[in-house]
Amino acid sequence: YITEETKRQLREIAPFWENNNLRARGEALIPEEMQVYMDTGFFGMEGKLNAGDAHLAVDYGNMLRTGLKGYEDRARKLKAELDLTEPSSIDKYQFYKAVLIVIDAVKGFAERFAALARGKAAAAKDPRRAELLEIARICGKVPYQPAETFHEAVQAVWFIQLILQIESNGHSLSYGRFDQYVYPYLAADLKQGRITEEQAVELLTNLWIKTLTINKVRSQAHTFSSAGSPMYQNVTIGGQTADGRDAVNELSFLILRSIGQTRLPQPNLTVRYHRNINQAFMDEAIEVLKLGTGMPAFNNDEVIIPSFIEKGVRKEDAYCYSAIGCVETAVPGKWGYRCTGMSYLNFPRILLMVMNNGIDVTSGRRFIKDYGNFRDMESFDDLMKAWDGAIRELTRASVIVENAIDLASEREVPDILCSCLTQDCLGRGRTIKEGGAVYDFISGLQVGIANMADSLSAIKKLVYEEGKISRDELMQALASDFAGEEGERIRQMLIHDAPKYGNDDDYADQLVVDAYASYLDEMKKYKNTRFGRGPVGGIRYGGTSSISANVGQGFGTMATPDGRHAREPLAEGCSPAHSMDQHGPTAVFKSVSKLPTHEITGGVLLNQKVTPAMLSTRENTKKLEFIVRTFFNRLEGYHVQYNVVDKATLLDAQAHPEKHKDLIVRVAGYSAFFNVLSKATQDDIIGRTEQTL
Repeated sequence: YITEETKRQLREIAPFWENNNLRARGEALIPEEMQVYMDTGFFGMEGKLNAGDAHLAVDYGNMLRTGLKGYEDRARKLKAELDLTEPSSIDKYQFYKAVLIVIDAVKGFAERFAALARGKAAAAKDPRRAELLEIARICGKVPYQPAETFHEAVQAVWFIQLILQIESNGHSLSYGRFDQYVYPYLAADLKQGRITEEQAVELLTNLWIKTLTINKVRSQAHTFSSAGSPMYQNVTIGGQTADGRDAVNELSFLILRSIGQTRLPQPNLTVRYHRNINQAFMDEAIEVLKLGTGMPAFNNDEVIIPSFIEKGVRKEDAYCYSAIGCVETAVPGKWGYRCTGMSYLNFPRILLMVMNNGIDVTSGRRFIKDYGNFRDMESFDDLMKAWDGAIRELTRASVIVENAIDLASEREVPDILCSCLTQDCLGRGRTIKEGGAVYDFISGLQVGIANMADSLSAIKKLVYEEGKISRDELMQALASDFAGEEGERIRQMLIHDAPKYGNDDDYADQLVVDAYASYLDEMKKYKNTRFGRGPVGGIRYGGTSSISANVGQGFGTMATPDGRHAREPLAEGCSPAHSMDQHGPTAVFKSVSKLPTHEITGGVLLNQKVTPAMLSTRENTKKLEFIVRTFFNRLEGYHVQYNVVDKATLLDAQAHPEKHKDLIVRVAGYSAFFNVLSKATQDDIIGRTEQTL
């Protein structure tokens, strides 16, 4: 609730900030020739221009071991050792000074909670009084001093998690491998009898409830692409130790139990899978999945770890990766700012430009060079050559715009606490945005991969090979959004008479692999703004996390050659288009596995949907586990997540939201309450294929 006085104050100060903000600074740095992409909303940069980003996890483990005091001591020492006659030392001096100011502020923030608890204790009776005094003691100690108990560790992590988001107004600030760095405190407490498992679970559930309370103000466009107000705070459990042993421990199980008890859309929960994963843990993870919150998601160590090592990440660090945000991955406490891009290159919309002399069909403006008109392209190879030129041109443009915005963010929003807690910003005397981290990679993002596959398949098969549709007929049908009997006849042919991605059909699958190869090849050429400034990497790679941008991007995309109507949602992630996958989950897995997953290090997001009834028997539950294992072990899948809900429930919730207030669905790389989603996003989820086992 906002009071009238607060409203008055906001109106009073708003004019000052109108042109004194990150958006104004970022837009000023974007070259004029790139402005067309911003004016039309073609590049989805709203999340970067209007608010902070993050897409990282800080070094929570070291923070717990040394407390912020350890960082304070190091910053003081490094500051005192500077030779201020060196020009570079001036910036370092200011950085260390800022670190000391921020640590003092965090200490004061925690102490206010301690004072509040002491004040409440004075008016309370035991046992609540004793509980409040313990809270006061803990808040007066952490995160400034090292944690020594499980309760202290959880409280310290929460303080930092909260303050990091106050600092940056960011999102995708993730917890990293919580079960690894907090486990020593739990193990010691259990051994000494200081805590029971039930008490530990209670603390965890409280942490997840507090996590859900974090939100941020977004622009309208960014809200549209982040339906359900997700903050993408990811907790990663399972996986392997640095020497390749199974990392599952008691805390891994307690986290599953606590997530199952709270049944909330935040935090995201990710299980790191590997072929030797603890069987009881895998069983428990599937049971939590059956609760219907869309969690946990599963990431595959067998693909992700080698992919990191191939790009220069040290083996022991690669084995310690965690999920960041949706499906993106990084090494906690060592990875640079924003491991994911924000351009959301819309593949189907670009294809329409290629077919239309480089003119964007939606806005009528020129985005790319004139690669000809589809009516004049005598062969499918002509179309693919035009695609190759166009996607390279737009990939380059997206890099230019992203770099401009990153430079503005570096100058205006240094994120001092985040930098302090990321290796080795202190050692280099640089913020995370200046190249202070050990590693720094950024993935690109795309929308409509399946629509692209199905569109190319229909064009090649029906236009060029079989001649069932002429080039002119297709262009007329697209321009009219398949109006009239003739338009609908063509649309039905596009839908039913050509192979579709998601059915293990090499015809369609290979076409999108070829189209994607042009994008990946071009993306590899470019660096991010931290290249050459210290971190390993500084380069870019692919990623398919579209969050709910498939709905918004679909609204800005006219009719496409796969038979999709204008302004309908595009396919999300690397999942097949709605109802186009007709041969079960294994066929979907086989199609997805043909993508170059080892090169798409930024994440290959796959959503699947099964009904609760389908998982009602022990036999089918084991079938689900078996196909996940097959996808990861044999097909080298990157990621999979499940909605466990039936269409009837979703339709009833849409018609009677008051009866389904706690219904949670998996939107993309995150979960959300169904009732807070727009109807377009709800319809998108309802339309997803229900798989059989």
